[in-house]
Amino acid sequence: MKTNDVIFQTVAKIVFFMIIFFAIHLFFAGHYYPGGGFVGGLLTSGAIVLLLLAFDMKTVRRGFPVDFKWLTALGLLFSVGTAAGSLIFNVPFFTHAYDYFQLPLFGKTSLHTAMLFDLGVYLVVIGVTMTIIQTIGESE
Repeated sequence: MKTNDVIFQTVAKIVFFMIIFFAIHLFFAGHYYPGGGFVGGLLTSGAIVLLLLAFDMKTVRRGFPVDFKWLTALGLLFSVGTAAGSLIFNVPFFTHAYDYFQLPLFGKTSLHTAMLFDLGVYLVVIGVTMTIIQTIGESE
């Protein structure tokens, strides 16, 4: 850990959460406005990369003890499972269901099975980008 980067490290911690909250907002707004799993995943990866720039790889790994390859596999499972769900119910491929729910902090919100697909895309994007970045960072 670099000891002379106290200001950058402090700002990075604050900005990290701002980026994460914006990524979550884009994830949920993705059905009606631009956004969704891909953009949310890229922003989340960018937030983690910001922490990698402010701290070292060991510190970030302690904060996120996740094998990003498994995160990619879980995301693929969600995405393929959601797509295959339409075949199980004998409806056209990628047919999604939705309903309205009252959620805390969000109010009345429509939740789609397409959101599960977006969750899979979100996890795949985070998993792949962070695996690539960690692989490049470890070789240095």
